[in-house]
Amino acid sequence: MIKKIKIALASDLSGFPLKQAISEYFSGREDIECLDFGINDPDKPEPYTLQAPKVASAVQSGKADRGILICGTGQGMAIVANKHKGVYACVVDSVFSGERSKIVNNANVITMGGWITAPFLGVQIVEAWLAMAFSQKMEFKKEFLQKNFELVQELEKKHFK
Repeated sequence: MIKKIKIALASDLSGFPLKQAISEYFSGREDIECLDFGINDPDKPEPYTLQAPKVASAVQSGKADRGILICGTGQGMAIVANKHKGVYACVVDSVFSGERSKIVNNANVITMGGWITAPFLGVQIVEAWLAMAFSQKMEFKKEFLQKNFELVQELEKKHFK
């Protein structure tokens, strides 16, 4: 039996076409369970400030292993998601940045811009991010990366009361 990765997914209206492409991609993968928090209808939009907490909370609580958020630029979603303890969200706009968000920053959430990233590229970014593990391809810096991630977690403990 395949262990499924649970991925929370959400967008605002600007990210809706890209979210739909990623959701469709996930429907063809047996190893992924997609928790789609919408929007599901462009005629019923929700702002990024309401959508991002749905995914961030799912990751924070362990209901989801990882999360993907999409708005116009990805920036608003990242700001809101990073307000949740234990969520490490990075804006990604290329396959390289998608990979490095996991390899270097151990991102458990990625955000993308529907105004910036074409759906086919968004799917490639997601594939790259999911294929990577923390410090993979940078084993020579593993200790450095781990130490810095621990420092990020210490900052989190200090500032998230």
